[in-house]
Order: sequence, then structure tokens, then C-alpha cells
Amino acid sequence: MPQDAPPSADAAPQAAPADAREFDLIVIGAGPGGYVAALRAAQLGMTVACVELEPALGGTCLRVGCIPSKALLESSEIYHQAQHSYAARGVKFDGLTLDLPAMLKDKDGTVTALTGGIAHLFKKNKVTRVAGRGTLAGRDGERVLVQVDGKDAGTLSAGHVIVATGSAPASLPGIEIDGEFVTDSTGALSYEQVPDHLVVIGAGYIGLELGTVWKRLGAKVTVLEYLDHILPLNDQEIAKAAEKMFRKQGLDLKLGTKVIGVERRDEKGGQVLIEGGDPIECDKVLMSVGRRPYTEGLGLETVGIETDKRGFIPVDEHYTAAPGVSAIGDVIGGAMLAHKAEEEGVACVERLATGHGHIDYGVIPSIVYTSPEIAAVGKTEEELKKEGIEYRKGKFPFVANGRAKAIGNTEGQVKILADKATDRVLGVHILGPHAGDLIAECAAAMAFGATAEDIARTCHAHPTLSEAVKEAALAVDGRALHF
Repeated sequence: MPQDAPPSADAAPQAAPADAREFDLIVIGAGPGGYVAALRAAQLGMTVACVELEPALGGTCLRVGCIPSKALLESSEIYHQAQHSYAARGVKFDGLTLDLPAMLKDKDGTVTALTGGIAHLFKKNKVTRVAGRGTLAGRDGERVLVQVDGKDAGTLSAGHVIVATGSAPASLPGIEIDGEFVTDSTGALSYEQVPDHLVVIGAGYIGLELGTVWKRLGAKVTVLEYLDHILPLNDQEIAKAAEKMFRKQGLDLKLGTKVIGVERRDEKGGQVLIEGGDPIECDKVLMSVGRRPYTEGLGLETVGIETDKRGFIPVDEHYTAAPGVSAIGDVIGGAMLAHKAEEEGVACVERLATGHGHIDYGVIPSIVYTSPEIAAVGKTEEELKKEGIEYRKGKFPFVANGRAKAIGNTEGQVKILADKATDRVLGVHILGPHAGDLIAECAAAMAFGATAEDIARTCHAHPTLSEAVKEAALAVDGRALHF
């Protein structure tokens, strides 16, 4: 993320010129993929414009996604620990209370600092920021029409255009996200008061993260999931262990449950309708059933681009969607992750500038920022079985890790999957404290083709949580030292 820098008048967005202005590259969208693509292109000597509809830069991730949710996750965890854990460690409080407005203000301050930091980086790298909605307008010099408040504000042209418009929350058929009773993840970041009963529809990472936030702050939280398990994209041994922990934390997980509708009763709430079951009364509903690409109204047809049936933009291995037009990030599908979009932005512009650009999609980590965290890179055990790949497995529990005991956070484990014949690491799955940080070592190791033996033979500092990774690597060969 960018350095913390305050926004300035010089960083303010520029209006689109009345007559077309020529750039080497125009990026539509200033989310993680778009702004990083613009910055890297500027580093490579291109003249760059970035068109963004929202007043603040950073896209969903920085404004209403990754960053504000992590701020609330951290604050709610501190509050929960102060209530339930600190006394055992000799830290006691009298009259502990929740100041929700202050917590939300802190969250908003973090967002403001980071979005202002991107504006500062644009200024530093001479990226022209253009305020408005960018729309492709045909192949006359790869034109982009800019609109402000629905009115044409000018046209830009460039040798190449990158579409990086991201994604938006999805919903279920017949259920409207009204922003009051039924909210998406954006609304769930700013509830004015702690709900008495929050129903979360969907047990993916967004639903579980925000569900645990409001549970820790005092809400009753019911999570409804159509499948018979949570976190369907994760290694299921890890997901099942996480499910037990979430139930222990007080989340009411109702799996194999089909939601068929919601009914708003009054300003105090309503009910969620369940197929074959009694309605569930609640005062807030969080719709968390995935995201859809933001590709409507982009003028894709003017350059010959036709989206697939789910709305994604098809691209080739170089992210080319049409002559002179590329697309990256959530709009092209795959893992809808900010860091994946960033890597695609860099690879795309490096390909344009140098002819070379590459991403190893096999080593893109994913993280669920609950407590404890859940992190993964590479193949799951289910994928290896489906592909007929023989493997060995090593596991190590955090309860046997000295640092985990010292910080009072011993739930979870590290699991390493290695090729049976070559010992090359094929996947790593971590449930436990700071799993999101620990997974970086594993991603780097896999990127360089490391074996489990390579990790096991690497000296890890003591006492650290990373020793659990080393021990899991030793366990692949059945020789863990401390368990």
C-alpha cells in the first residue's frame, strides 16, 4: 500500500479536456489493479491518465473493502480481548464500554490516509488523474469518453487502454440490497449501532469476517450457507477445523440452508425466509454471496469486446481483450483478490513496455482475516486428489509452538502438502495466529520450487510463530521435533 501522505490541492482530480488529449496509456479504474498499473507504466516512461468515478482513489479495496474491514476486525478483536482475555494476563479494566462512533471514525481515518497516499503517488509519478466515468468510445486512437454527472466532459485518446473497473457485490434472485435492512459488505462496515441480530447470507470470507466483527461487538450472528460447509474454496480439513472454532466463538452456522427471500417488517427489521424451515427474525441482513464484474456501460461493444455469460471480459495470456485494449483484475475473473489485480497490472504494462510480463498463478496467496486467520497458497488436498497427484502431508499444531503459547493464541495448525516423488511443496494451508503473514514465506518458497526439506532445513528464529511452518515441513517426512 502507498506511503501515508495527506492529499493536497495539487493531487486533486483534473477535469477531462474538451478536446481529445493524447496519452501513451489510459487506465479506467483506480482500484488496486488500476492505480498500480498506472504507477508502473509511469515508472517505465509512459504518459498515463487514470480515469476514476469515485472522489477517493483506491477502489473497493481501500475505500469500502480490504482496508476498512481489517480496521474493524482489529478494533473489534481488541475490544473482545479486553472483555475476555486481558484479565488473565494481568490487565484489568473497570467500566469497559464500546464507543462505536469512535471505532468507525478510526476506520474512516485509516481509509482517508491511504487514499490520500495514492493521490500523492500519482502526483509524484506524474500520472494524470481524471475525475469521471470512463467509457470506451471506439478505435479512433483508442478513445475514452469521460462523463461527469451523466454529461460528456471530454474525450481522451491513447495508444492503449486498460480496463480495471473491478467488481460489485452480488445478490440472490429476488432479494434487493436496500442499504437499510439488507446491506452489502459496504453497508455492514458502517452500521450506526450494533445489531441485535445480524443474519449473514453466505459463509465465504467476507461474510465470516464481517460476521465475526459484529459478533465480537455484541450482536447475535446467524450465518446461512447453501452448501454443507463453509469456505468452499479452501482446503476442507482446514475449513472444518475453522468451523469448529467459529461455532465455539458463538457464530450460529446453519449449513445446507437455502434462502428464498427476505421480508421487511418495519424500521426495526424483518425476517429471512428459508426453504423448508421457519423464518428467521432479525434487524439486519448482510448479503455476502460473492461479487460480480463491473462491466456494464463501459462501451465494450465499441471495440468489439463481448463479455462471457457471467459478465467477465475474456482476455488472452497477455491480458489483451481487443486490439489496443487490455483488461485486468476482477473484470477478467479468477481469484477476486486485490494483490492478484496488482500483479496483473504490473505484468500487463511491463508486457506493453518491454514485451515481457509474467504471473505465476499457482502461488497467489489468499487470506481470511478472521481470528484466527486462515491463509493458503497452492493446491488444496481436494484438488490434488482430483488431479491424481500423489502427495505427502505434514501438520503441526500451534499449541506446540512456544511463541503461540506466549501470546495466548494456540488454536490452529500449519499444513504442508508436498509431491510424493519430488518433495516439492504443492500447497500450504495455515489456520492460526498471523497466518496471513506466515503464508508469505511459503509463497516465496513455492515460487522458487522449494521442497519441504528446503523449508525444514532453513533456520527459523526462536521463539517465533514461523517455527510452526518449519515443523510442518519436518512432519512431511515424519520427523517433527516438538510434537
